Amino acid sequence: MSTTTADGHIHLSQEERDALRVRYRKERDKRLRADGNDQYVEPKGRYAHFVEDPYTPRVERKPVTDDVTVAFIGGGFAGLCTGARMKQAGIDDFHIIEGGGDFGGVWYWNRYPGAMCDTAAMVYLPLMEEVGTRPTMKYVFAPEIWRHALRIAEVFELRKNALFSTNVTQLEWDDAGSRWIIHTDRGDRIRARFVAMGLGPLHKPKLPGIAGIETFAGHAFHTSRWDYAWTGGDPNGAPMTKLADKRVGIIGTGATAVQCIPPLGRDAKDLYVFQRTPSSIDVRNNHPIDEAWFRTLKPGWQKEWLMNFATLQTGGFADEDLVKDGWTDIAIRVRDRIVKDLGASGSILDMAAIQKAFEDSDDEKMTEIRARVDAIVKDKKTAELLKPWYRQLCKRPCFHDEYLQTFNRPNVHLVDTDGKGVERIDATGVWANGVHYDLDCIVFASGFEFATDFTRRAGFETVGRGGEKLSEHWKDGMRTLHGIHVHGFPNLFIVGLVQGGGLISNITHNLVEAGTTITAVVRHALDTGQEEVEVTPDAESAWTQQIADAPQSFLGNPECTPGYYNNEGREMTRRDKLNVGSYPLGPVAYFQYIDDWRKSGKFAGLTFRRAHAPAAKAAG
Repeated sequence: MSTTTADGHIHLSQEERDALRVRYRKERDKRLRADGNDQYVEPKGRYAHFVEDPYTPRVERKPVTDDVTVAFIGGGFAGLCTGARMKQAGIDDFHIIEGGGDFGGVWYWNRYPGAMCDTAAMVYLPLMEEVGTRPTMKYVFAPEIWRHALRIAEVFELRKNALFSTNVTQLEWDDAGSRWIIHTDRGDRIRARFVAMGLGPLHKPKLPGIAGIETFAGHAFHTSRWDYAWTGGDPNGAPMTKLADKRVGIIGTGATAVQCIPPLGRDAKDLYVFQRTPSSIDVRNNHPIDEAWFRTLKPGWQKEWLMNFATLQTGGFADEDLVKDGWTDIAIRVRDRIVKDLGASGSILDMAAIQKAFEDSDDEKMTEIRARVDAIVKDKKTAELLKPWYRQLCKRPCFHDEYLQTFNRPNVHLVDTDGKGVERIDATGVWANGVHYDLDCIVFASGFEFATDFTRRAGFETVGRGGEKLSEHWKDGMRTLHGIHVHGFPNLFIVGLVQGGGLISNITHNLVEAGTTITAVVRHALDTGQEEVEVTPDAESAWTQQIADAPQSFLGNPECTPGYYNNEGREMTRRDKLNVGSYPLGPVAYFQYIDDWRKSGKFAGLTFRRAHAPAAKAAG
C-alpha cells in the first residue's frame, strides 16, 4: 500500500505501480482515434471570422513597395526579440509584418478571462533587463504580458518598422537580384535582402471536427477571439454580467480552458464543461514579486535564471532552484531518483534504469495530483471524473488554484464523455453521451494548430531558388540546420522550437536564442559584403539526420493518452519526428552549442556568397 514520506511525497508499492500501468493503457486506448490530427478543422464557413481580428479595425493604406535589409513575418515575441537584437546590432532598415492590429502575437489574440502564462514571469518575459520591467506576480496575467510586448516595441522603437493588419500571401526568391519578394493582402510588394519567419506554435486557431458544428444557432466563439461584447467583462477580470441568465457550454479542458472555466463558472447562470480528457492540475501558489528583493538582483540575472530553469527542468544539476515551480519539481524528482539508484548500484545506469526512475517518480507525482482532486472537489463522482490517468508529461501540465474549486459550484456541470468527446452539435446545443444540452453559447477551447504542415499554419507559400516550394522541400518532413536555415532558400531564417532547443516549458527562451543567432548571421553578411547566406546540403542533411535518429524522449511517447505532445497517439513516422523533434542532447546543450557556434565567427555549415552563384542540390 502507498505511504507518505517525511517530505510529503507519496511512495507506491510495486503492485500499485502495476495497476497504474493497466489503468493508463486502458484510458489511452479508449481515446485513440484513426483520424489523429485530422480530427481538428480550420475555421471556415460560419466560423471563418475566428481567424480575423475583432480588436483593431483595419485602416486602409497605400501599398508598400520599398526595399529593406530585413523583413520579419510575425509580430509576436519572436519578431520583437529579433527586432530588438537587430536594433542592438545597428540594423534599423527592416519591416515587421503582422496580421494582428498590434504587437504581441498570441498575447494580442488571447484575451479570454483568466488568461495567463503557466511559466514563471521571471523566465518567460523576454528581455526584461534590456527594457527595465519587473513582473508584478510570479505568474502574470495576459494584459501584463501584452504590455511587456508593447514595452519591447517602445524601447527599441520597433513600431515605426511595423506593418499591422497585414497578411503575407506569398514569399518568393528573386534569383537575379538576390532578394525576397513579399506579397501581402494589402497589395504590398516588398523587396527584402533577408527574411525571418516567426509564426509561432500558437498561431492559428483550430476547431474540433464535430458533426453539425456549423448548425448551432446560438452564439459561439473561440477562446482566442473572446467576445466581451456578448459576455460582458473585460480582459482585466471584470465580471461578465451578460452571462447571468445564459447557459454556456465549453468544449475542451486543456490549459486554456483551465484558466477561463473559473470566471465562466463564477458568472454564467449554468456552465457545462464537456470533457474528453481531464488535465493535470497542480498547485500554482501565485504571489507578488517583492520590489525591494527584485532590486537586489545583479546584472545578468535573467540569463542566469533562464539557464537555471532550463537545466533543472530537463533533469540537470544546479546549486539552487531559482524558479521553484511545478515544471522543475517533477524533473528534480526524476534526477534525484536516478542519483539514488546510481548510488545504490555503484555503476552507470542504463537507459532501462533511467526509464524506471522516471516512471517511479512520475507515478508518485501523478498520485499526488489525483489526491489533490479528492481533497478539493466535494462531490466524489465529479472528483473521480476529474482525475488524470496518464503520465504528467503526456499532456501539458496545468497549475491552478481555482479550477478544481469551480466544480463545487452548483451551477457548474461536468459532462465527462469517457474519452469519446462530444457526439454532435445541433441548432440548440450539444449532444454528449446520448443526452442533449440546451445552450445559449458555445465556447471552443480547442487551441491552436501545432503539428500541421508549416505552410498550412503560415497561410502562404514560400518559393525558393529555382521555383522550389518550401512545402515540396519539406514534403517528407522539415529539413534544416539548427531549425533556422533551409537549403535552397538563401537569406531565409525560421524562428521556432522545432529542430532547435525545443524547450516547450519556456517558449520565449528559444525565441531569444534564435533572434540572437539570426542577427549574428545577418550582421556578419553585412560586415563582409556578402549578398547571400545559405546552409550547405551536407550540413542540412547531417542536422536533419540526427533529429530523425534521436531516441524517443519521455515526453509524449505513444504510450501516452493522445494529445498534441505525442502526435495524437499515432506512431511517430520519420516525417513526424522531423516536424516536432529537437536537438537530441536537450535544450541546455543546444543553447550552449548555438552560443558557441555564433561566437566562433565561423558559422559552420553556412556558405556566404558575394553574388549569386549556382548552389548544389540538397541530398534527399
